[in-house]
Amino acid sequence: MMYNTLQVQTRKREEFRDITARVKTFVAESGIKNGFCNVYVPHTTAGVTINEAADPAVVADIIKEIDTIVPLDDHYKHMEGNSAAHIKSSLFGISIQVPVHDGRLVLGTWQGIYFCEFDGPRQRSCHLSVIGT
Repeated sequence: MMYNTLQVQTRKREEFRDITARVKTFVAESGIKNGFCNVYVPHTTAGVTINEAADPAVVADIIKEIDTIVPLDDHYKHMEGNSAAHIKSSLFGISIQVPVHDGRLVLGTWQGIYFCEFDGPRQRSCHLSVIGT
């Protein structure tokens, strides 16, 4: 198994940072040819997802709609003022697993891996592990 931690600096309250290239580099440098790459976010107000990386309008649309579903202020009881971020993190999830074949991530043509910030801007961590042969 190979392990690494990425540092992700976010600049907005909500944003999706494309970390695909950094994850691909880690997998290539791991030397593991076949297995799985796990991407894990150890935060309760952030997440990770895979979605289209070719058209930035897709990310803008996702953020717009998730803000409609989970508004910033909806009379939440949590006193820190970031309940919406906690809910969004739970909806998106904090980890993904991607197959690795011939030393490369198995992603669809248009897919990218996004670190999802819901309570920024902040300095965040994203843990990567590759398991295989």
